[in-house]
Amino acid sequence: MVDYIPSQPVHGRGAVSKPAGRFEQFESKAIDDGWRSLGLEEEEEYDHKLQTRLHIDTSRSVINEINSPDMPYMRSINIYRGCEHGCIYCFARPTHSYLGYSAGLDFETEIFYKPDVVAILTEELAAKNYQPHPITLGSNTDCYQPVERGLRLTRHVVETLYRYSHPLAIITKSALVTRDIDLLAAMAAQNLAHVSVSLTTLDPDLARVMEPRAASPQRRLATIAALAKAGIPVTVMVAPLIPGLTDMEAERLLEAAYAAGARTAYYTLVRLPHEVKDLFAEWIKTHRPERAEHVLSLIRQTRGGKLYDASFGQRRSGQGAYAELLAARFALACKKIGFNQEREGDNGRLRIDLFRPPARNGQLTLPL
Repeated sequence: MVDYIPSQPVHGRGAVSKPAGRFEQFESKAIDDGWRSLGLEEEEEYDHKLQTRLHIDTSRSVINEINSPDMPYMRSINIYRGCEHGCIYCFARPTHSYLGYSAGLDFETEIFYKPDVVAILTEELAAKNYQPHPITLGSNTDCYQPVERGLRLTRHVVETLYRYSHPLAIITKSALVTRDIDLLAAMAAQNLAHVSVSLTTLDPDLARVMEPRAASPQRRLATIAALAKAGIPVTVMVAPLIPGLTDMEAERLLEAAYAAGARTAYYTLVRLPHEVKDLFAEWIKTHRPERAEHVLSLIRQTRGGKLYDASFGQRRSGQGAYAELLAARFALACKKIGFNQEREGDNGRLRIDLFRPPARNGQLTLPL
């Protein structure tokens, strides 16, 4: 059966289409046969079918080792695969191709979750040769995306890390993280927790089509304020900066985040690997056609003439005059506003010496 691929955006979803993954041998395309097969009725039917569907992820391990020199963390846990937030720029979209799904609409609607994540995590923490290091949640897909409200798997993971005094870092653009302030505040009091909130734009209309199911810009600022008030260190991630679309907001984003309570900040340049290049180009030509060519041209200027360069050391910041200008602007704004004053101090590192591993083989662990 050939899937209908809409020619117009689907309400509440980021991607405009559902192209086949790069590992697929065949790709289906919708063709108008003259009998209104691509008419309004079918678009409405397709929109109705685009409900989020959950699938069980049967992975046998949950702690991932990160070996990239571009990443500021060494370990992560991805509780979910796919993300209902639907951010069109998401660099994780191509991972759905490994599952036989599209990096487009499938990435936003076919969500995999790990029901045994806590059991597997506990087993891995109890391993005889395990050495503690901060674990990051949300490095690939958002651990507080909408399905978490019902599944509560992230909550259970945070509870587990709290129980064993294991350091934790969270990256999110969801206000749902405030649900777990009780645990995060207790961990932060021992320098065991840190939260980074992604802020891309202050324009609600742009946010609505660019990251349709994520929290609004104002709710993210309120989230920063709530976390900071609870004593939880908060970083604002101006990520991604999109040349010609959001980069002009950088200084205002930093000012708003600092006023809310964030005290560290960093940015990443938009990354468009594999299928994301075409998905982003399709999206901007649909939603911001008057800016499309200018934005794509500026991105190429920061990526050596291409829409993406995966070279280590350049993926997060780009290269060329425009990328250097962005870096200089961001650094100057951070210095002027007062960000990153404690990055190298005691508050910049999470403690690992408090970790107490779970009991192995049913035996009790002795206090140290």
